[in-house]
Amino acid sequence: MTAGRVVVIGGGIAGLTTAALLARGGALVTLLERHDQLGGRAGTLSVDGFRFDTGPSWYFMPEVFEHAFALLGERIEDHVELERLDPAYRLFPEPADGGVSEPFDVVGDAETNWATFEAREPGAGDAIRRYTEASTQAYRTALDSFLYTTFARPDRLLSLDVAKQSGTLAGLLTGTLADKVAATVTDPVLRQVLGYHAVFLGSSPYRVPALYSLMSHLDLVDGVRFPRGGMYTVIEALERIARKEGVDVRTGTDVASIEVDDARPSLRHPRRSGEARGVRLADGSFVRADVVVSAADRHHTETALLGRHRELPGAWWEDRGPGISALLIMAGVRGELPELAHHSLFFTRDWPGNFEDILGAGRSTPPDGLRVPEAASMYVSRTSASDPTAAPPGHENLFVLVPFPADPSLGAGDRDAVERHADRYLDQVGTWAGIPGLRDRVVTRRVVAPADFARDFSAWRGSALGMEHTLRQSAMFRPGDASARVPNVLHVGGGTIPGVGLPMCLISAELVVKRMLGETSSRPLPAPLRPGFLASSRPRGVWSESVG
Repeated sequence: MTAGRVVVIGGGIAGLTTAALLARGGALVTLLERHDQLGGRAGTLSVDGFRFDTGPSWYFMPEVFEHAFALLGERIEDHVELERLDPAYRLFPEPADGGVSEPFDVVGDAETNWATFEAREPGAGDAIRRYTEASTQAYRTALDSFLYTTFARPDRLLSLDVAKQSGTLAGLLTGTLADKVAATVTDPVLRQVLGYHAVFLGSSPYRVPALYSLMSHLDLVDGVRFPRGGMYTVIEALERIARKEGVDVRTGTDVASIEVDDARPSLRHPRRSGEARGVRLADGSFVRADVVVSAADRHHTETALLGRHRELPGAWWEDRGPGISALLIMAGVRGELPELAHHSLFFTRDWPGNFEDILGAGRSTPPDGLRVPEAASMYVSRTSASDPTAAPPGHENLFVLVPFPADPSLGAGDRDAVERHADRYLDQVGTWAGIPGLRDRVVTRRVVAPADFARDFSAWRGSALGMEHTLRQSAMFRPGDASARVPNVLHVGGGTIPGVGLPMCLISAELVVKRMLGETSSRPLPAPLRPGFLASSRPRGVWSESVG
């Protein structure tokens, strides 16, 4: 077998990890990133002495990170220093009188949390404890049976353990997370504690399957960690490893198209229309490849990069939901902010209405049917609470994420409107948290709107995370990671299985390796992967078919 060439489009966490893994496997890998900085949505911004993570800021599912590094023969603790946060986060319910909220903390000790919940609603402590026990079981089942599969062989999902839980799984896949939570507690704020994770899936608890109750295992059982120096330290570590494995990393390099030669269908690939031979860059130059892996936005890959060889045409997307976008506010603030924890969550009373504003009532609402919320449920990160190097002495940094409509016109052209929205949300944080004059203490700020996601990441409708995780857009119903029309084109990242978020993107990189090898199991690959492992790919693997 020859040393084949792989081009990976996009240098976010999924593209970086894929490139490193395939280079370790023996491929000649070129990683092409449009921007001068790697990381994609998981970026970093340093301005006026402040440092901000510009995207993901919750470090969940640590075993997924550990396994991804282990595949590469590395220990994550040698690269990233993790700190367990206590409190894990602070909750600010909407105050009844429009004044200051009465916050409470979710802490590192489970028994303390059960007591806190019990004080809000008699019986809630035991009810949520039982709920988290079930969420832990669902989490383990997902890790063992669903998340690490390409769905190339659905029959292999039906293990004895999964079959025994079939009744439970049916309920988790057909009901909504909100319904499951409503059957557990009645206190509105406790329902929000159990349902806010849906935002991390680009959706709402009223739209995601109850299976995602598994996410309560992450914060209420497993605890919340944070990498000292910020989430971008993970990206920096993966870049070092990728370069060490021999990846040719090219930043400031925009891909204009995936070049595909026409090819006839075959018994093995009855829908095939072509075979990729490389990528054409925006400057007109060409990079040859035996396999192309796109970590770019899935809609952009299908509708722009693949041209007439697309698998998911424009009409397919009209019936799908892009999920939420976001208004991001990165603010450097003068003085201390002890009122806010490292992670703080602000919850409006009219949660259903808040989500309907930004997602619409239907499963695919056009932008003109969406509304910017007046008062918002939002997330605020104050990383300077745990890492003083994130802000100059005597200052704090704030990262505010406001779920927003997926409308690429928001922030396009005149920026005054989104700046006014940012003013209003900063005022809301200051009022609810009891911080007088918060906005007046801001010494520097940057605002990112849906138009910026559309421009910078070619994001479908300016979405912040990618396709939302409704039942019709989760697990085997999500777009797959291998093109049926161009078999040597693979997909990785939030636009494919298993879904959005840093841990899911790491798993998606491993699923590309499985596709290359022809591996159809639902279990994680054994770690570490031995150097040159692609030489052992099976006859039905993408690697064997492309370069064997």
